[in-house]
Amino acid sequence: MTTYRILYNPLANNGKGLETSEALRAMFAEDDLHFEDMTAISDYAAYFSGLSSGDIVILCGGDGTLNRFINDTDGLELHHEILYYAAGSGNDFCHDVQSEQNGKPFSLTAYIKDLPTVTVKGKTYRFLNGIGYGIDGYCCEVGDAIRAQNPQQKINYAGIAIKGLLFHYKPTNATIKVDGKEYHYSKVWLAPTMNGRYYGGGMMIAPAQDRLGDGSLSVVVLHGSGKLKTLVVFPSIFKGEHIKHTEMVSIHTGREISVSFDRPVALQIDGETILGVTEYTARAGK
Repeated sequence: MTTYRILYNPLANNGKGLETSEALRAMFAEDDLHFEDMTAISDYAAYFSGLSSGDIVILCGGDGTLNRFINDTDGLELHHEILYYAAGSGNDFCHDVQSEQNGKPFSLTAYIKDLPTVTVKGKTYRFLNGIGYGIDGYCCEVGDAIRAQNPQQKINYAGIAIKGLLFHYKPTNATIKVDGKEYHYSKVWLAPTMNGRYYGGGMMIAPAQDRLGDGSLSVVVLHGSGKLKTLVVFPSIFKGEHIKHTEMVSIHTGREISVSFDRPVALQIDGETILGVTEYTARAGK
């Protein structure tokens, strides 16, 4: 009998994190399962030191849960096997590396080594999927406000984006530096830097990005277009077909990427929102 430590995020999946993680009982019916609220863990060094050597940890949640875990365990040598079970609302990481959502838990080992970092407002974070900056950060800002009013309401980020494009979000001018080379863009709608291919609940914003490749990151700039043209092209992001529109989509790859806007906007890191950001710098982890 194997002992599994189920670290669930009660806030995941619109407040149904524990309920979603309970599906593991059927998958591991012959084993010893211990369910633990990861939001109650303040010291992961102490937590892991209290486990038996053969215990296996299963992390349950979505992209925000993963982001919290990789930052709370930054600097630790993780000797226990860590598995992941997708129990979030977006699950972009799972979508990128495992085709079947809510399938069996799979190993995180290869994916949480040598992660890239982003520095925002003087603080550095590790990230797994990507940094959204522009209307994608705006969508997270609005989504957070909706969730604060109704924690169980499902957030339609695509709908928020469309309304933002039409009425609320104003594009910016941007300066982007990639490994020392500088680019300038006007009317920038978004400028995310990606470690994986997906963000925003299934948008394939960087279809050529390989999270297990040489460590290079991709910055995708949607720029120079008006509201209507942007609105027409925007849905194609879900299939990665927006990159065909080279007149308004530019992609650069590198190991150090800095993006600055000419006014503060919201930024998101694996779905976690930071408000009032004017610039960020992302660096490859390997």
